[in-house]
Amino acid sequence: MAHTPVRLLIAASGTGGHLFPAIALAEHLSDYQIEWLGVPNRLETQLVPKQYPLNTISVEGFQQGFGIASVKVLGKLIGSVLQVRKILKQGNFQGVFTTGGYIAGPAAIAARSLGLPVIFHESNALPGKVTRFFGPWCSVVAVGFEVASQYLSRAKTVYTGTPVRSQFLDETTAASLDLSIPEGVPLIVVFGGSQGAVAINKLVRQSANAWFDAGAWVVHLTGDKDPEAESLKHPQYICLPFYSNMAALLQRANLAITRSGAGSLTEMAVCGTAAILIPFPFAAEDHQTYNAKVFTSVGAAIMFKQSDLTAEDLQSKVLELLQNPEELQKMAEAAKAIAVPDSADRLAQLVRDVVEKK
Repeated sequence: MAHTPVRLLIAASGTGGHLFPAIALAEHLSDYQIEWLGVPNRLETQLVPKQYPLNTISVEGFQQGFGIASVKVLGKLIGSVLQVRKILKQGNFQGVFTTGGYIAGPAAIAARSLGLPVIFHESNALPGKVTRFFGPWCSVVAVGFEVASQYLSRAKTVYTGTPVRSQFLDETTAASLDLSIPEGVPLIVVFGGSQGAVAINKLVRQSANAWFDAGAWVVHLTGDKDPEAESLKHPQYICLPFYSNMAALLQRANLAITRSGAGSLTEMAVCGTAAILIPFPFAAEDHQTYNAKVFTSVGAAIMFKQSDLTAEDLQSKVLELLQNPEELQKMAEAAKAIAVPDSADRLAQLVRDVVEKK
């Protein structure tokens, strides 16, 4: 008799930080029949590969306080739980995997109401409110950073790391870098995560000439919301809104200047990229600072608080590192040491253990 493949619904929506680990997991469950649960007009409509059918529901998060708007959101939540229940029943799904965010709530409630297992993945060092609330309901919460478990004492947790896309694990990816940067020169990569970071962009433009004088090249990914993005011109400066081959760029870089979103940090760890981290000051519960501390505590990165950082501070710290390549190398090795390159395998095995448990 033919073996019927396991059917898994993946609920991941909104940002690369939620989507990329879920896509990496899906690639490691090639014998599963996978469908996606997302929200209309979000990144998943572009990123989810064509082989995964995409189901969409309408859901949004609760804001601060409780008023008429919250009642409407609650109504939408109930409606979306019913929608997910219908999708799960009609599709004969055997489990749900989610990476958090607004969509995790209805997905977890619907699955548990039908007696289906739920595997949750939390990539941040400080788990989000959704994870802390729904974690105890789930079969297991996989964590990207070991420290996250201490905030989830009522949930069953397993440390798996956070999966990255396969090109980050291939050490020959650097050869595919199609930017004209000379071999052997120090390369600084500046990026602000998927949203860009105008505050970091400004500091870098004020500091960069001293770095050029020291022989460094700068690749600056400004995002698309910076009106002054084109204002600095220099032969050693490459300015782009985005660059798709981040794996090659991070493998080639000697230093990254960036935010501390969990996805970017995981990619830098796997690539062994030393970093100056400037956590996004308005991130929910300041979770980017918690992420950054995982890296500073082992010597893989230096952290600055955005409100305290001046262009002079940034300029001199980068110059100090450029003049001390041994220190940069130590930071790079410390980053590599906390990477979990087999994270997707670990997470896939966890999913199999939970979903296929008889």
